[in-house]
Amino acid sequence: MEQAYNFDTVSQYNDFNNHETLHPLVSIVDFSKADKRKGSRMTFGLYCIFLKEIHCGDLKYGCSHYDYEKGTLVFISPGQVIDVENKVDYYQPIGYGLVFHPDLVKGTSLAKALNEYHFFSYQTNEALHLSEKERKIVFDCFSHIQNELSQSVDKHSKKLIASNIELFLNYCERFYDRQFITRENANKGILEKFEELLNTYFVSEKPYTVGLPSVAYFADELHLSANYFGDLIKKETGKSAQEYIQGKIIDIAKDKIFGGTKTISEIAYELGFKYPQHFNRLFKNRVGYTPNEYRNLN
Repeated sequence: MEQAYNFDTVSQYNDFNNHETLHPLVSIVDFSKADKRKGSRMTFGLYCIFLKEIHCGDLKYGCSHYDYEKGTLVFISPGQVIDVENKVDYYQPIGYGLVFHPDLVKGTSLAKALNEYHFFSYQTNEALHLSEKERKIVFDCFSHIQNELSQSVDKHSKKLIASNIELFLNYCERFYDRQFITRENANKGILEKFEELLNTYFVSEKPYTVGLPSVAYFADELHLSANYFGDLIKKETGKSAQEYIQGKIIDIAKDKIFGGTKTISEIAYELGFKYPQHFNRLFKNRVGYTPNEYRNLN
């Protein structure tokens, strides 16, 4: 039976990894100091970013595995549960991590910005793969944070540490943008599959049984987290995933309105709308005319 651990404080996680606690709310962890360990389940009440240095265990979130190899970053937010699976009985973790408690950033600019870093809720096959140059930048950021942790705590400490973490996360955002570009072929395959799923959805019974398709539905079908999927679609098309779905709904609606004799209410129900007035509102906002006005114009 796998061991289960719950980490609600930085000191708990430091103790687990044989690491000294220099600050109660933040730490840079060197995993080579940790004891060899078996597979386990870990629940975090902390923000964690792990940089893996060797292949020494697979991370699993829910039913799927992280795309987690040497030189990758994985982001974990409070409340997430991670399974560590290993092909051997014991393994020696090697790498580094930044862990910080949510209380660290309260009252700082980073507190407002954290929700904008979508990669904290990326889930499966979505780790950040670093180039050697990017890896050096990560170590430089960790070094700046560690240097600040080594200083005596004063009234400037919290602001400076939070600022350095925010700088690091901004770099990670840039690195993910690069990864979306360098994985363009794989991304186009996802976009093609998304288009296929959209088309299949509207010729099935799902609009009647499920209703309007959601971003979360297609992300789940493609085995991606909703945020990663949404960011990928935005990078590839310039539109949000929701805008892309609505565009498809409008295109199908136009064909039905122009080429058939069904009432607007019947068309709305066929598309998955529970109430025809919601369909009328969306159509007017996107096209500039109500469905009936569009029918009469054409």
